[in-house]
Amino acid sequence: MSRDFNRRELLLTAAGAWLGSGALSQALGASSRAPRKKILYFTKSAGFQHSVVARQGKALAHSERILSEIGKDRGFDVVASKDGRLFEPDRIGEWDGFVFCTTGDLTTPGTDGSPPLSAAGEKAFYDAVKNGKGFVGMHCATDTFGHHGARNQGAEDPYIQMIGGEFVIHGDQQAATLEVVDPRFPGLADGFGKSSSFKLKDEWYSLKNFAEDMHVVLLQKTEGMQGKDYQRPDYPSTWARKHGDGRVFYTNMGHREDVWTNPDYQALLLGALAWSTGQVDADLTPNLKQVAPGYAKLPA
Repeated sequence: MSRDFNRRELLLTAAGAWLGSGALSQALGASSRAPRKKILYFTKSAGFQHSVVARQGKALAHSERILSEIGKDRGFDVVASKDGRLFEPDRIGEWDGFVFCTTGDLTTPGTDGSPPLSAAGEKAFYDAVKNGKGFVGMHCATDTFGHHGARNQGAEDPYIQMIGGEFVIHGDQQAATLEVVDPRFPGLADGFGKSSSFKLKDEWYSLKNFAEDMHVVLLQKTEGMQGKDYQRPDYPSTWARKHGDGRVFYTNMGHREDVWTNPDYQALLLGALAWSTGQVDADLTPNLKQVAPGYAKLPA
């Protein structure tokens, strides 16, 4: 085994021990008697393929392996796939929730060449969320479907309306500060939420077209960030909202491999899964205009 592989295994082992703590179990409202939830972790890249979802042969990608492992002991049976046929109307009902780390127009084979969603499958997906299925998106999930390019629907795109925000651009990877707006959100209490703010190195997405009914969980603090793409007021980094009867969560973190092995990030994802699938509740009071009054102002 390579040194890098051994290091990742050690990090996963340490994270697994931390995630088994009683404190996190209480935060997530975990119960061994609760019915297991079947989650589709969709990692198709119709656009740019991120390294955390790139597979080598048949082996699961870095993020696929991590989410599958940490979910297993928390009651989530995670199926990682790039196959858009799993959204067909006769298949969509088998999933309790969806996790997206995707790029581009998923109705095309695109970069990775995996089977795309059909028109019926895309509609079945939106209907499933509106009717109560959970959705968790991270990082490139806001750079997905046809909100730019050929479809060019922008804020009117049904996917952007569902997820609650849209990718604009990103600059160089850098350490940046995130303010913890809601430390009580599931998965934050024993992780990122232990302090009022924290610094993390990642590739930070600049975002727009925010849903005004969102509940901001983490706020991107732009002061001190390097590059013209971040010359704007603070804006939401992580949020939760309802879409019809469905629960929708998004965070712009998740580009780097070491973010995925960060126990605090893993705890946030587990909390999001628990909340989005209805195992725990959270405050969803809309707070966009209060905590990010300049959210709509973009760099020149």
